[in-house]
Amino acid sequence: MSRIARTFDRLRQQGRPGLVTYTTAGDPDLARSGEILEALDRAGADVLEVGVPFSDPLADGPVIQRASERGLAAGATLDGVLEMVAQVRPGIRAPIVLFSYANPLYRMGFGRFATRAAAAGVDGVLALDVPLEESEDLRSCLRGVGLDMIFLLSPTTSPERMRRVGELGSGFVYAISRLGVTGDRDALALGIPDLVRRIREATTMPVAVGFGVSTAAHVAEVCAWADAAVVGSAIVKVIEQYGASPDLAARVEQYARQLRGGSS
Repeated sequence: MSRIARTFDRLRQQGRPGLVTYTTAGDPDLARSGEILEALDRAGADVLEVGVPFSDPLADGPVIQRASERGLAAGATLDGVLEMVAQVRPGIRAPIVLFSYANPLYRMGFGRFATRAAAAGVDGVLALDVPLEESEDLRSCLRGVGLDMIFLLSPTTSPERMRRVGELGSGFVYAISRLGVTGDRDALALGIPDLVRRIREATTMPVAVGFGVSTAAHVAEVCAWADAAVVGSAIVKVIEQYGASPDLAARVEQYARQLRGGSS
């Protein structure tokens, strides 16, 4: 059983919702990215999503686009991100999921990437622009080293495609609560309960819901239906605001604890 599967199994046994956090590696620099991951882990985040900065992040809104720009300006590369993860992994309890667009993985080579990611302590990979129909090569490489491949599902995904994701994916399903790009919102999308219901009819994998989740109230509301809530842009905004501050990691940790309703 993978670390991701064990985490969701524990959450289920404890009867509590999960918190999945997203940050962009290299923002504001790789060293502090590692400190931020450690802070999120201390705050009780159940899964840590780590984004590989990319020059053309089409699925991301302006907050994460700017984070990618800062990460690239700081010199972050896929090699550097994997090295950073390897450095902090021994002190982190939570599973680590690497988020990337296909180009950096393809350039490194799927086989080499999978081997290096596993050695660094990565637990799962979500390649945002690798469609299910073209995922076999990457899935095979990840499966060979015991890493989960996580897929996105949206409100417009067909039941048949949801079933295929249930068959081919592992770890958990990332459900996009609304169409469009990432970004925090004042209110959650209205269709989340129906989306989660349809996904549960297609697969027994845990469901984590993201896009537009930004407050403790949002997390609680999402987790009334799903196994976990994903918070990304709201955390990245804290990093953007306090990136030059010596207490950056502490600020992020405090915010993550608030998302969990003050619990750890």
